[in-house]
Amino acid sequence: MAIVILGLAIGITVCWVVLQEIWVKHLGIWIGTYLLNRLRGLFGLQASPSEGPLHILFCVVDHFEPISNDSNVDLERERMRDWLNRYPALALRHRDSDGRPVQHTWFYPGENYRAEYLDDLVKLCQQGLGEIELHLHHGHDTSNSLRDKIQQAVFNFSKHGALITQNVPPKQVYGFIHGNMALDNSMNNPSLCGVNDEITVLRETGCYADFSMPTAPGISQTRKINAIYYAEDDSKAKSHDTGVDVEVHRKPSGDLMIVQGPLGLDWSRRKWGLIPKIENGEIQGSNPPTSERIKNWIRPRIHVKGRPEWVIVKVSCHGAEDRSREVLLGNTADSMYSTLEDRFRDRPGYALHYVTARELHNIIKAAEAGHSGNPAQYRDYNIGPYQTHAGVPDAFRVNRAN
Repeated sequence: MAIVILGLAIGITVCWVVLQEIWVKHLGIWIGTYLLNRLRGLFGLQASPSEGPLHILFCVVDHFEPISNDSNVDLERERMRDWLNRYPALALRHRDSDGRPVQHTWFYPGENYRAEYLDDLVKLCQQGLGEIELHLHHGHDTSNSLRDKIQQAVFNFSKHGALITQNVPPKQVYGFIHGNMALDNSMNNPSLCGVNDEITVLRETGCYADFSMPTAPGISQTRKINAIYYAEDDSKAKSHDTGVDVEVHRKPSGDLMIVQGPLGLDWSRRKWGLIPKIENGEIQGSNPPTSERIKNWIRPRIHVKGRPEWVIVKVSCHGAEDRSREVLLGNTADSMYSTLEDRFRDRPGYALHYVTARELHNIIKAAEAGHSGNPAQYRDYNIGPYQTHAGVPDAFRVNRAN
């Protein structure tokens, strides 16, 4: 009897611990979708490529925040020098299946604009190693105040040729990451956003896609995971919780494209040897990219519906953070890119493509329009390269406060 009671006590304790973990990590939001997708995979109900190579589109989106809370300018400049000195050598040591070096997308915080740091990033863009997009931390906003903040940030960036394309006529557009992980007021905290129609504001100010997701284990994580879809703004918080998948030969719907990264459970890493870790595609000093993690990034096979042979792998990082910079610029990053190239560039039946956020969006739009073959030929399909090497066209010299 004592053994039975002990067994029951252990079982109840384990269940309690598991339930606590589910509650704290907000797994209840998305675990149902995850398990359903895994079951579909096990029973062969998910789409698979019919012919040709499997193309891996690898995109690094960086919440790039060099500005210190203590306003230590010397430390900030050291972070920028580290990127200027070390990143080009790393990027140029690696090539994808098209012979293109590593690409990085720096989502720079608009509220912390500093001209010299934008100039530094432009130097990297001019070497063909990445692009600049918009990151924004904001709170206690209305639709109008948010619109003003975005327009001011876009104007400041445009002084450096960022967010202005080489299209004729040029376009002023941007990709977006919400700095507080609270897109469309999804944290239910006004201090971290406050705007229930943020998706509409983004669309109206030139945002072509949001790259914030996933945000697990945060409460702002959506039910819809491992997907490329259109969110429709319902003027309520977290309008992007669901949406319509981007699909081949299907017209766009909704208000804004949401480009998600991989999200799932990593059973190779377990808390207390029992509970699997969450894999959310974020590269950190405490969670470096490994061979096993790369497998987890590929496993969901994120793609435009109807084009399963173009697999989208969007990973995120905070590249200017002192605690994470080494894994993005040092030997760990070298190993990550070498692993990608060994598995998907040099292996028959695969092809590897390093892409920026803008290029990834273009390739998604090309798939939606029905294009196939090598996705690399659609890097500039809709939105042309930014004018990071040129001045601001007269058409975009708007009258603003600064």
